[in-house]
Amino acid sequence: MKLEEIKSLAQLHSIKVSKMKKADLVRAIQRAEWNEQCFETGRSATCGQSECSWREICS
Repeated sequence: MKLEEIKSLAQLHSIKVSKMKKADLVRAIQRAEWNEQCFETGRSATCGQSECSWREICS
């Protein structure tokens, strides 16, 4: 997913995107969706969020 698409999704969750990096935006979206904020933290194998929207691109 491109950064602009992530920013649009973040805005739908009323997240101020300003100068946030991609990983920070995704984690803010995860927080807004009541998921563990683990995107690109190296915990994808153990986070337990099998239904997470970001699962395919997470590491």
